[in-house]
Parts: sequence; C-alpha cells; structure tokens
Amino acid sequence: MRLPSLDDLDLNGKRVLLRVDFNVPLKDGKVTDPMRIRAAVPTIRALVDHGASVICCSHLGRPKGKVDPKYSLTPVARQLADELQMSVRMTEAPNGPPEDLETLKAGEVALLENLRFDPREEANDPAFAQELASLADAYVCDAFGAVHRAHASVVGVPALLPSAAGLLLQKEVEVLSTLLKSPKRPFVVVLGGAKVSDKLGIVKSLLERADNILIGGAMANTFLAAEGIDMGKSRIEADRLEEVKKILAAAREVGVQIALPDDVVVAEEFSEDAEGRVVDVMKIPGNAMALDIGPSTVYRFSEWIRISSTILWNGPMGVFEWENFSNGTREVAKLVAKAEAFTVVGGGDSAAALAAFDLEGEVDHLSTGGGASLEFLEGRPLPGLVALSQ
Repeated sequence: MRLPSLDDLDLNGKRVLLRVDFNVPLKDGKVTDPMRIRAAVPTIRALVDHGASVICCSHLGRPKGKVDPKYSLTPVARQLADELQMSVRMTEAPNGPPEDLETLKAGEVALLENLRFDPREEANDPAFAQELASLADAYVCDAFGAVHRAHASVVGVPALLPSAAGLLLQKEVEVLSTLLKSPKRPFVVVLGGAKVSDKLGIVKSLLERADNILIGGAMANTFLAAEGIDMGKSRIEADRLEEVKKILAAAREVGVQIALPDDVVVAEEFSEDAEGRVVDVMKIPGNAMALDIGPSTVYRFSEWIRISSTILWNGPMGVFEWENFSNGTREVAKLVAKAEAFTVVGGGDSAAALAAFDLEGEVDHLSTGGGASLEFLEGRPLPGLVALSQ
C-alpha cells in the first residue's frame, strides 16, 4: 500500500485539515501526558513551513455524541501552543463553525473542538465529512491511533479532498511494515496486558514471523490455564481456552517458542495495598490471584531479550500502576530499553509504562496507537489507510 505524502500536495497558501490523535489524559484541566501532542508537532511544523494554515481536529475520550465540558480540547490547545511556541486558535464546535476560521492566515494553527461532540463523527455521516472538508483545501491524516476507526474525519474527508499521510503516520506504517516483512533475527515479541482476547490475533500472525514470543500479564493466566495449570482466583478467559490450546500447538508445530511465566507475584485481593508474594506457577494458592510476573520469569525473559536483534513489546507484565505489582513491567521495560536491538513498543499501557519509568526516549520507536498497531500487525486492512491509498 502506497500512502501519498506531504510532497504530493500543493500546500503553499492552502488550508489543511489535519487529523491528529490528541486523545490524551487530562487531570484538573491539564494534559498529564503530552506524548501524542508532541508526536504531531513535526507534521504541523512541516505544513506551516510549506506556507499552509493548519486546522487540527481530534477526538478525546468517549462523550457519546454530546457536548461534555470534561472532554473539551481546550486544555489540549493550550498544551499544543506551548509545544509549538505559537498561538493556537480554538473553535467552539467540531465543525468550526467556518466563520471562526475565516481570518486564519498562512502559518497559523487552529484546533477544532472535540469531534466526538457530534454524533455524526463516529457514525461516519457523509454530511459531517462534507462540513469538515469545506473548511480546507487539503487533508492530511497523522492520527495513527485512529486509522482503525471508520469515522467521518478518518475515512469520509479523504474522499472529498486532496489527501496525504503526515510524517508520524508515514513513520508508523514504515516501522510496523518492517516487523511484518523483514525483521532482523532473532525477532522476540513480548506480550502482556489484561485481555488475552485482544492479543490472540497478533499471536497467530506473529507465529509466522517471530522466533520467540514471551507472554506475561493477565493474558498469560489463560495460556497457563490452557496448559492445565490451576491459576487459583487469577483472571482467565475461559471461553478462549480452546483457541489458546490450538495456538500453543501451532507454535510447537512451526518451532516458535511461546515462553510463559514459571513464577508469579500473587495476592489474595485485587487491591493496591494487597501484600504480594512470589510463588511457583505450579503452587498458586486457590485463594490467590497472579498480579505480576516473578523474578525467575524476568530472568528467563531477559535471556531472550538480550540476544535479540528485533523486539516488539506490547502490554505490561502485571498491574504496574500499583507499586507492589510493578516490578515485572519495570524490569522488562528496562531490558527492552537497554537492548542492543531495534526496539518497537506498542502504544497504550506499554507507552504509559515507559513514561512511568522515565524510559520513553530509550526505545527506537514508540507507537502512538495501541489498538491500531495491533490490528496492523495482525494484517487487517485499516480503514484510514485504505481511504488514503485510494
């Protein structure tokens, strides 16, 4: 799939509608993690340098098609202005209105209010797409975290305007395509997170490409249960056990090692203050639940990570937000950051973990899209990319 680039557009003196992913965490009216905003800055600067005026648009949270002040992008506009070191005009509505933007000059930047304040965004309503398209002369998508959604600003607008991929989107596609087509070997994949159902597609896809797949987090519980291990009160997805058994058998058949924890940190309650203790996976008490991988598992995982040439990490090894159960994720994050390999970290909780441990700048590529990166690596066609390519 060839995506048109900024070089394919005539930008001088033109207005560009830039779809970005500013779905960032807020607290007390301030952005607490500006990673996604900073990731869009190079594309905004490139558009400005080419003489364009830039109208950014994004979603934030799940306001369910209604105006909700707690999901306003006003704090994001302030953060964007700080990152750009220039003023950013904020509109009152997701579609402008157009008169708010009439005086926007070349080199200036505006931000539309939360697209999801209008129910037509998620419904991919053609009329809403037309309203957005009428604000600009060209369209650029730089929202990798949203390209797996068939929403009006993602798939409707590019059908109406000359369109291209932004610098961030181009890089995301390039890096993830390398993992699918020509990763340097050994290629080690580290997967974690809460739900095994979210990751089975990527495990199946990577059986054809990876040399080792290391699994931690709550998703490992279901894999261990599929191997006949009693997981006590640990979270498992019983309806996925048969599918997991088939994946384990397929991995053995193709010679890919799926490494599972041999020890875990358990607690009797799912609580931040619960006291954790390390146990062998064969000796999990019936009244306890696994909330992190143990030190023996960290050591085993480190041996594979150390000899790898390419690493993909997606998903924490436990409840890393709680100090008592953060060690596994912290140690894996440090191992990935220090590895002499090409390192790619998926978005979402993995990115949050890197930020929590001050390791964001220590990996080669930190994806801005958790769900989108998973679907891309599963080989699924992503609606936003298909719309741009056409």
